[in-house]
Amino acid sequence: MAVDASGGAARVEAGEGRPEAPAEYGARRSRPAWLVVTGRELRDLWLGGRALVLLFAYSVTLSVTTYLTATNEALNFLEQREAVSLTLQVAVAIGVLLTLLAAADAISGERERGSLESLLLAPIPRWSLTVGKGLAALSLWLAAFVVSAPYVWYLGRGVNVVTTSLLNGFLVGGLLALAMTGLGLVISTFASSNRVSLSVSVFVLLALFAPTQMPSSAQRGWFGDLLLRVDPFTAALRYLGRTIINARTFAQEGHWLIGPAIVAGVLVVAAVAVSTRLRLGTGGR
Repeated sequence: MAVDASGGAARVEAGEGRPEAPAEYGARRSRPAWLVVTGRELRDLWLGGRALVLLFAYSVTLSVTTYLTATNEALNFLEQREAVSLTLQVAVAIGVLLTLLAAADAISGERERGSLESLLLAPIPRWSLTVGKGLAALSLWLAAFVVSAPYVWYLGRGVNVVTTSLLNGFLVGGLLALAMTGLGLVISTFASSNRVSLSVSVFVLLALFAPTQMPSSAQRGWFGDLLLRVDPFTAALRYLGRTIINARTFAQEGHWLIGPAIVAGVLVVAAVAVSTRLRLGTGGR
C-alpha cells in the first residue's frame, strides 16, 4: 500500500494514530530537504555508533594487511610498489563494502524498525530521502579513505608512490563507492526485510569480485577483455595496479575507468528513480 504524504498527514490530524513526520523536516524549510536528511542520517550513523564499529573493524583488517606486507624482509623496489597496491586495493574493497552495507540498510532498515512511515509523511520529495541516505552512506567511504592514508604512506614512502596512490585510490574508491551506494539503495527499496537486503547486496558484491579471480587464459580474446572492462571492480582494480606497480599515468590507463564510471552513473540514477516507489511494504503493499 503506497503512503501518500498529504493523505497521511490528514489522517494524523483526524486522530487515526498514525506517526507524525519528523519535526525537523518542517522546521528547516530554508535548507534543502536532502541536506536536512543527510544531517539526520549522519547523526544516526555516527553518533549512534554503527559507523564507528565498522570503522574499527576496517582499521584492524588494514593493520593486519599492512603488518604482513611490511614485515617481509625480501621487499625490493618493485615489491614495495606491489605491497602498496595490495594494501590500497584491500582498503578500497573493504571501504566500498562498508558503504554498501550502510546503503543496503537505508530503506529496509527503516521499514523493519517501523520508522519509515514517519519519513514518508515528511513534506519533502521522496528523492530527497534517497539522496540524503546515500550521502550519509558515502561518508563511510570517506572515513575509510582517511584511515587508509597513513598505511599507504608508511608502505610507499620509500618508493615515491604515496601521492599517486592516494589520488588514484580516492578516484577509484569514489567511483566504486558511488556504484555500491546506488546498488544498495535500489536493493533496499525493494527488499522484503533488512536481512534480505544485506544478503542480496553482499551476494552481488561477491559476484562482481568474481572476474578478478579469472585465470589469465580466460581473460584473452574480445569476450574476456569486454568482461574485464564491464565489471566495475575488475576494471577499477586493474587501473589501480597499473598506475602504482607499472608507474603508468591516467592518460595511459584511464580507459579502464570508463566502465566503472558508467556503472556508477546508472546505479545512482536508478536509486533516485526508484525512490518514487518507496512503500511501507514491498511489492506495492
